[in-house]
Amino acid sequence: MGRIGCVGFGGPPAHIALLRRLCVDDRGWLSEREFEDGIAACNLLPGPASTQLAILCAWRLRGPAGAVIGGLCFIVPGLVVILSLSAVFLAARPPGWIEGAGAGAGAVVPAVAVAAAVALLPGSWRRSGPHRTARIRWCGYLLAGGLAAATVGPWLVLVLAACGLIEVAAGLRPPTGGALAALPWGVLLWGTRPWGARPSGARPWGTRPSGARPSGALAPAAALPAAGGLVALAWVAFKVGVLSYGGGFVIIPLIQHDAVSTYHWMTATQFLGAVALGQVTPGPVVLTVAVVGYAAAGVGGGLLATAVAFAPSFAFVLGGGRYFDRLRGNARVQAFLTGAGPASVGAIAGASVPLGQSLAHLWQFAVLALAAGWLLALRRGVVSAITGGAVLGVAAFLAGGPVAA
Repeated sequence: MGRIGCVGFGGPPAHIALLRRLCVDDRGWLSEREFEDGIAACNLLPGPASTQLAILCAWRLRGPAGAVIGGLCFIVPGLVVILSLSAVFLAARPPGWIEGAGAGAGAVVPAVAVAAAVALLPGSWRRSGPHRTARIRWCGYLLAGGLAAATVGPWLVLVLAACGLIEVAAGLRPPTGGALAALPWGVLLWGTRPWGARPSGARPWGTRPSGARPSGALAPAAALPAAGGLVALAWVAFKVGVLSYGGGFVIIPLIQHDAVSTYHWMTATQFLGAVALGQVTPGPVVLTVAVVGYAAAGVGGGLLATAVAFAPSFAFVLGGGRYFDRLRGNARVQAFLTGAGPASVGAIAGASVPLGQSLAHLWQFAVLALAAGWLLALRRGVVSAITGGAVLGVAAFLAGGPVAA
């Protein structure tokens, strides 16, 4: 797991390929069926899916201790790298060429978001099924997610949940007679497969947004972000860990407003650089939150944000791994994901709008156009695109162009 954490460039697809090679092809620790079941189970959860898959594979091999050790080995190498780079890029007076590299790499990020969404579209479209009405709903969910990410980023999770619940209501008829049938959480829990049922031959698993005004016991929790400092940082990181459906880019609208506008931990240009660092370093893309933590409170803030953001992933696997099979067989859960999935894809694409608005210099838009051609037309890799953008940023500095935020 540590080796994958060191060489896992390229995001979740690369991580899954490396995990498959290690656990299935080379070592034979898991069967092909078990590994595919693990991917499907992790896709049901919020948070970084490839990290959860690494934790899940380690848990199946060596129980809770293996899950903790495997997960840490997967996360820590990238964390060390990204905190080291944060110290350079977020220095009070970084060298001009460093600012140029950050501005150039950041200019690529909106195109990376669009490319990530485009890659997810075919699978999401196939999941919608052949029926015309279902595909019309799919288009509506996609549009809703994109508009939400572009306009009301901090409230995006409510839109994702609403799309999922609409699909549940559209595709399944709840039981009649009983007040529980009217409750959204009740709808999600009615399944067509008995609790504990497993596919034949399968191996057992494991040998409100801050602006809301809740009442009662929830009020103190909602008031925590207002306290500022480390409590606010922990709250932002917690939202990343429990509300990010659909891939690492969904975290962008969730945290950009908090990091840039609410708490002023970093500028919009620096946030673009943070997202770029999350892409070019090994390990989970969600490590972007470590850069935000570093900007807020130094190395300690980066470590705190990382711990809080990844803690839910460990909790989901350690506490619920044995229930994953029945969740996969729950028709209501699958319907929810059929609605929330395209909304997440739309949100990833919609995140490119606020990211593009953060570009400050004319030459950055030229870099963005080149990156879009590289990623979307030529279908080349993300790491090479961001590296190329950084090189062009250094060239812009050497040519006398503006690079400061």
